[in-house]
Amino acid sequence: MMSDRPTLTIAYSTLPSRLNSITYPEKRDDREVLVLVQNSEESSYAFTERSAKLVELKNRGVAKSRNAALDRASGEFLLFGDDDMKFIESGIDQALEYFRNNPDCSIILGQAVDQDGALRKNYESAITPLKLTNSARAATYEMLVRVDALRDKQIRFDENFGAGAVNYLGDEYILIADALRAGLKGVHLPVKIAIHPKDSSGSKWGEEADLSARAKVFTRVFGWRAPLYRAAFLIRTNNPWPGISKALRFIFAR
Repeated sequence: MMSDRPTLTIAYSTLPSRLNSITYPEKRDDREVLVLVQNSEESSYAFTERSAKLVELKNRGVAKSRNAALDRASGEFLLFGDDDMKFIESGIDQALEYFRNNPDCSIILGQAVDQDGALRKNYESAITPLKLTNSARAATYEMLVRVDALRDKQIRFDENFGAGAVNYLGDEYILIADALRAGLKGVHLPVKIAIHPKDSSGSKWGEEADLSARAKVFTRVFGWRAPLYRAAFLIRTNNPWPGISKALRFIFAR
């Protein structure tokens, strides 16, 4: 008996003021598109995209929106979108093919390019298993997940992190860490799946608020061992050296 379940759900998180900024993907019969609008102020807006399903949320914070997508997705796989980016169809197809050929894989991190076509960061050049030590720089629009696997293990985004929260980054890494510790597997897949502007919340670096938020992400993932991993992050990062005072405060979360 054939299932009418979509292969893929693409879930966009946005605000009423940004609703018309979404660039929708190619329409396909095996695809579901969700638009999750966080409208805590109950603003009025118009939604005219007939190929997508609107989900209105009364809260704020992108992690809450992503969790709503995990709850509502009908697709076998889920891809997270923002209102300021575009997807690359050929890369999505390659990622879905990898999922089909590797049923033990639950998370794929693909690649993203900026508006000029340049890779947004240094990515793994070959298929590489996800580890706690190589996935801290994950972005949500690079991530595809096997929906049932995350639901079965009750893996969700930590709503204390991510855009819209005080700790405005790191929700993707925390989800990956929780998934790996629950026994799920994933890979870095060197295929381009998204186009995103150079600037984003995850690209901020060096200010006190940024270092504080990043320090808390490492505490959430590594607990008492976090200072060691924060120091290793400073050594390995391509970001500019923040100075000895800020570096020490970051390492010891002061």
